[in-house]
Amino acid sequence: MEVHFDRRTNSLSAWSIANSTCSWIGVTCDAAGHVSELDLRGADINDTLDALYSAAFENLTTIDLSHDNLDGAIPANKMAMPTLFRISVLLLLLCTAKAIDDSGAETEAEALLRWKSTLINATSLSSWSIANSTCSWSGVTCDTAGHVTELSLPSAGINGTLDALYSVAFQNLTMIDIHSNSLVGTIPANISMLHTLTVLDLSFNNIVGAIPINISMLIALTILDLSGNNLSGAIPANISMLHTLTFLDLSGNNLTGAIPYQLSKLSGLAYLDLGDNHLNNPEYAMFFTPMPCLELLSLSDNHLNGTFPEFILNSTSLKMEYLYLSGNAFSGPIPDSLPEIAPNLRRLDLSSNGFHGSIPHSLSRLKKLQELYLYRNNLTGGIPEELGNLTNLEDLVLSSNRLVGSVPPSFARMQRLLFFEIGSNYINGSIPSEMFSNWTELMMFDVSNNMLTGSIPSLISNCTKLQYLALFSNTFTGAIPREIGNLAQLLLVDMSQNLFAGKIPLNICNASLQYLAISDNHLEGELPECLWDLTNLLFLDLSSNAFSGKVTTSSNYESSLKLLHLSNNNLSGRFPTVLKNLKNLVVLDLGHNKISGLIPSWIGESNPLLRILRLRSNLFHGSIPCQLSKLSQLQLLDLAENNFTGPVPSSFAILSSMQLETRDKISCYFGLLDLYQGFIWYDIYYSPFHTENYIDIIWKGTEYTFQGRRECVIGIDLSNNSLSGEIPSELTNLRGLQFLNMSRNFLQGSIPNGIGNLTHLEFLDLSWNKFSGQIPPSISKLTFLDCLNLSNNLLSGEIPTGNQLRTLDDASIYANNPGLCGFPLKIPCSNHSSSMTTLEGAKEHHQELETLWLYCSVTAGAVFGVWPWFGVLFFCNAWRLAFFCRIDAMQLKLMQNITHLSNMLCFSCSH
Repeated sequence: MEVHFDRRTNSLSAWSIANSTCSWIGVTCDAAGHVSELDLRGADINDTLDALYSAAFENLTTIDLSHDNLDGAIPANKMAMPTLFRISVLLLLLCTAKAIDDSGAETEAEALLRWKSTLINATSLSSWSIANSTCSWSGVTCDTAGHVTELSLPSAGINGTLDALYSVAFQNLTMIDIHSNSLVGTIPANISMLHTLTVLDLSFNNIVGAIPINISMLIALTILDLSGNNLSGAIPANISMLHTLTFLDLSGNNLTGAIPYQLSKLSGLAYLDLGDNHLNNPEYAMFFTPMPCLELLSLSDNHLNGTFPEFILNSTSLKMEYLYLSGNAFSGPIPDSLPEIAPNLRRLDLSSNGFHGSIPHSLSRLKKLQELYLYRNNLTGGIPEELGNLTNLEDLVLSSNRLVGSVPPSFARMQRLLFFEIGSNYINGSIPSEMFSNWTELMMFDVSNNMLTGSIPSLISNCTKLQYLALFSNTFTGAIPREIGNLAQLLLVDMSQNLFAGKIPLNICNASLQYLAISDNHLEGELPECLWDLTNLLFLDLSSNAFSGKVTTSSNYESSLKLLHLSNNNLSGRFPTVLKNLKNLVVLDLGHNKISGLIPSWIGESNPLLRILRLRSNLFHGSIPCQLSKLSQLQLLDLAENNFTGPVPSSFAILSSMQLETRDKISCYFGLLDLYQGFIWYDIYYSPFHTENYIDIIWKGTEYTFQGRRECVIGIDLSNNSLSGEIPSELTNLRGLQFLNMSRNFLQGSIPNGIGNLTHLEFLDLSWNKFSGQIPPSISKLTFLDCLNLSNNLLSGEIPTGNQLRTLDDASIYANNPGLCGFPLKIPCSNHSSSMTTLEGAKEHHQELETLWLYCSVTAGAVFGVWPWFGVLFFCNAWRLAFFCRIDAMQLKLMQNITHLSNMLCFSCSH
């Protein structure tokens, strides 16, 4: 290689044939020894580019001659190098400082005001005025000479672009910090001309586009933070030319491509965060530099795969304290050598990957470890007892693996523990009581969805800072410990799906509960009245127990309760009046109890936010109140299996949340994420608690639990009541309905012709009523319909065909409608048959059936009513004798009366 630069350039003194080309200053070679990069920026080169081109440069990708003293023109042959992806040449000609006429130059103040004029509603920059000294402007810092050195405007409500920010006047600007604003547009290329910058922080804005390639010209940069934007494209490999960089954060963008191996050349880098992007595996073999200063490395939430990253295993990072590899597709075992590779680790996050095998016992040698996250992997085996030696550990999260065995008692030594989470494994045995003796700092305890047994240790009262307690889906027994009442900071409790018995301790109301779930246990007695006085309670689920008695009332009018599940108990009495105070109620489930009486008319005004109302399988009677139509947000109404009478309210047609126009706007968010306010460091997306509501629905003949997004199902179930009259035609305006069940009532008339308007309907059941007439042809428009039942009615005529109806080929869905014909019935339709004749025949047949049922009923009543008397007379001799004596007496008296009547008639005739 021969490059003819001025020999007076001392910086190129090492360029000699006696030395290897790859050792020359500014020259970088690839693995084959070919020159790939030429970096001579700031090398004080005085010459032209005329002799630079050579056909030998077949692998040259980068030329950087910025901040030199080159002159002349850029030769045309230089542009013929096909492998170049970056050319950074700064020609210091007439635009250098020595050629500027001060009288015409833009001042720093003018440059800042020019940028301000492009912003939208820059009220936070009101001090930026020519009337004020530039150095007194908000966010502006100057040096002793009065030059602007720093521009710091974090969270200042800046809304606009960076296009007009650059000015040649900024000769002393070292810092631009505009993070957490509303910047839009791209990062302008001319920002790279601010060669004095040491800090560039544009994080948490709405910047788009690619990272400018010429950002590598900011050679003094030590901090580069572009995180939390919408940047796309690949990470420029020439960022590796920022040799002074110590902090690089590109996380939270949409960056793609492979992670550039050239980043390993940043030997002074202490902080590297590339997480939450769409990056692929780098060329691990090219990571030849160990990056000895690295303290934090985050590659989480990308598209990385394979085994544990080799470049980490092949280096010893004594300064490494934070390692984040979560949310990728890494597999294989967790290496035993981690304590030797990074002995000073404080936080290790390998969660949400595919690591398998056992948890390495060697992790116990990471004596400084404070946080260990291994959840959502495929780890097996037991939990190593040696982990109890990690006495500095604050967070231990091993949930959602396949771990077995018991909880090691040695964990009692971890006295600084804040979070303990081993949910969704196969852990068995009981909870060691000694753990609660020392865990006085504990804030979260999650052992849910395991195979744990025994009772809850009373020593849990020592955990006075406990806020989150998740015990659900185990086989815990015994009573709920009264000591829980001593945990005043307790916010969330879930003990569902266990074998707890007895009553709810009254002092549980001493806690600051926001979430209480104790469903699916064997609890009994009346509901504690104090529960209604918990002003911060948002979620209460006591369903599927044996609670009895009336639901008590309360004088608390400040309730925050949003979701109330009391179904599957033995509650009785009238509709609970305490509900009148629950103004924020969104979900009310009282199904499967023994509550009776009327639905009060005040429900429409007192509970205006109700979206789910489930009262099925109770003893309610009377008519359905039209005030329910005031529940404008109602999306699910289940009144099935009661004793309601009267018509279906036509006012249901104004239930706006069931209409097509609003259906897609319905949110499944029920406010449960509010539970995590003030607890922001916890990963709410991996909460063991139900942050989404659930509801049980009879769906297509089977009870399903709808939860999450599917829980937004829209429908009405009025089945198994004594409703009469016709279906109001106005109900066909509820075009968002997904299911409609009015079966087993006394409804009559015809099926509304507009039934085809319910285009989202999947389930329609009108069976066991007295509907007559023809099936409306518009029913064939229900393209989502996959469950239909019109059996046991008085319907007649030909069954409509076409579209989705062709797939519903079960004849039983039309059974016992004597006047129906056509597919899928095996009754052909006559072209000359009269629909009126068919209808009359159907009615006559129905009357015959009713007469037959009447005779059968009378006969059965007579048989079953008289038979007990004959049984008694047959087996009891004294009763039989008395009975026959009484019959003889009645016969004698009857004969005497007949004889007396006959004599009188004869006497009358003789006269």
